Order: sequence, then structure tokens, then C-alpha cells
Amino acid sequence: MSLKIVVSGKGGVGKTTITALLSLIFSDLGYQVVALDSDSVPNLALSLGLPPDKASKIVPLARNDSLIERKTGVRPGEGWGVLFSLNPSVEDILEKYSIEVRPRLRLVVVGSVDSGKSGCLCPALALARAFLLYVLSKVSGIVIVDSEAGAEVFGRGLAEKFDVNLCVAEPTLRSLLIARKLIELARDLHIRNNILVLNKVTNEKQALDLARSIIEDSATEVHVVHYDEKLLRVEQDKSRLPIPERDSIAYRDVSRIAQALLRYLG
Repeated sequence: MSLKIVVSGKGGVGKTTITALLSLIFSDLGYQVVALDSDSVPNLALSLGLPPDKASKIVPLARNDSLIERKTGVRPGEGWGVLFSLNPSVEDILEKYSIEVRPRLRLVVVGSVDSGKSGCLCPALALARAFLLYVLSKVSGIVIVDSEAGAEVFGRGLAEKFDVNLCVAEPTLRSLLIARKLIELARDLHIRNNILVLNKVTNEKQALDLARSIIEDSATEVHVVHYDEKLLRVEQDKSRLPIPERDSIAYRDVSRIAQALLRYLG
């Protein structure tokens, strides 16, 4: 039994918040969940409720020099032309480097898998991508990937492993145009199930009308997450950043999305 979800979208639309809420909701429903943060500026730990002092000590896999050297045979920064393993052994990483957020919910901060940012497929990126491929191919339960802003996570070898692309957008023209491109790219790379999430919505009819005028593909399911003042207040709390739960508008709306996603559970 497994379900592999990538949460995509432009920067600032709320991908991490949606990922965190889905992770918490699925674990509350009794599913084993692995949440992967593959952003170059990882914040999923905070959104899942880890205290800032603990979250700040997490070293992403793509920046863990000693782990990278042990797994690939090369320490990052050793220079051009150095041979390293493109298929490092990663089977033990989930157990050793995941953080138990709560029962049935584990977090791994992977870091960016975008080789374009460094100009090459370096040992760090080889390790990060190998680990993502392992989790998407071999790990059962629900896997949710909080992706880098844009299309990087849809690189060759990764996209076809996902069951669902959950594309998050704000109800604005620019955000929805980017969402349309991401959904088209996901379909081209054989992600058959694409869901658009309109986030921070204040006028539902207006948001849906705009979305349907831009994303004309009737096969793309659309869900709404309403603007949540309580969520904003929680995010402004510098001492700790837990996502508000059951009494939250956002929690209610994302719970509906979670139920819709469960039909793709294989």
C-alpha cells in the first residue's frame, strides 16, 4: 500500500504549509507517512511543529559532507573531474537520518535536488537524488515531497515515481500561469493525476472562475483552501511554529483534500 505525492508550485504560495497539514492529517488517520523536504531553503520541520532550536540543527542530506563522502566516495568541494558513485547505497538513510515528528510521521530534510544550481551533478546531488528515488520506489505508506519552487523535482528519473502532483497556487494570474506550466510538465512526464490547490482564498467563486479560465483542462481537479487568519497568527509566533489543527479553517479544507487523495492509494 503506497501513495507518492509531490507538492509543487511557485515560491511563496504555501507548499510547505499544505505539505505539513497533509502529513499531520494522514498520520492522524493511521497511515505511515514520510515527509521529505527537498527545498534548498528547508522549512518543513518548523511547519510540522519542531521547535526552532531543534529544527535549526538539522543538516540536510545534500549538505552533510561526511555522509556524502561515505556514500559516494568523494567529499564535496574536492574539485572537478573527481570520480564518485552515481548510485550510492542509501537503504539505511531513512532509518538513521529521519526525525520522528509524531507516531507514524517521519521527516527527512533532503535539500535541493536541482543540478542547475551548481552547474553539475555533484556528489551531494547524486546522494539526494538516489535517496529520493529509493524512497519513492521502495518505501510503502504515504510519501509527501515538499519540492523546490518551480519544476526541478520533475527531473528525469523522479517524476514517473509520483502518483499525484499536487500543484499549489494563489488565486492570481501569475501564480496560476505557473501552475498551468507545472501541470503540463507533469503530464508530459507521465504523472497522470494532477490536482490544483487554490490557497489563501478569500472569494471562492472568483478564485475558481479565474482558475478555470486559465487551467482549461477538465481532468485537473481543483480544491480550495481558504485564507486562515489563525494560521497567520501561528506563523508569526517566533517561539514555535506548529500548524494549527482541528479548529483551523486550513485544517478543515486540507482534510478534504486528504480524503480526495486517498482514492489514489494503491
